[in-house]
Amino acid sequence: MDGSWVRSETGATWLDLVATVSGAYGAAPRERLISVDLLGDWLATVHLRPAADPTEDDLERARALREALRGLALAVVRGERWPARHVRLVNEVLAEDRPLTLTGGHVRPPATCREALARIARQAAEHLAEPAALRQCADEVCGMLFIDPGGRRRWCSAEICGVRNRVRAHRRRNAPVTAQS
Repeated sequence: MDGSWVRSETGATWLDLVATVSGAYGAAPRERLISVDLLGDWLATVHLRPAADPTEDDLERARALREALRGLALAVVRGERWPARHVRLVNEVLAEDRPLTLTGGHVRPPATCREALARIARQAAEHLAEPAALRQCADEVCGMLFIDPGGRRRWCSAEICGVRNRVRAHRRRNAPVTAQS
């Protein structure tokens, strides 16, 4: 797979992971991380491809981390209490984090998928601890979570959800008036 299925307008790698379920907030969610190969492809797309190939256990852990991060992010944007089970799981993943080291002008790639997931969890923890820029798309169909540093965005993507909502509004404004009986 070429990585074109990866949503990258979230503004953060951890939210890109959350977005690996298409339609997660609708009636028919669709899993995108359906194999260890796709997990490896996704990690490569977000520049976290580990030296060791992902395993089935890594795939399960990535999905579990994703759902924990989704639960925490939704709690933040809704002003709700953080679910303890999600905090526990993220902390378990964070416990495997290793310090970053520079090699040849780049950050050393993660050795394992667990290390890559720990880096993602670290970024999430930093954003969740200072959540002012965390938003949920205002599109009724989408609902994707994203980072909005400027605080002015309503939609995850102006090109997708923004256009869809402007078209809806235009159609409502220009709909023919019908006589009521």
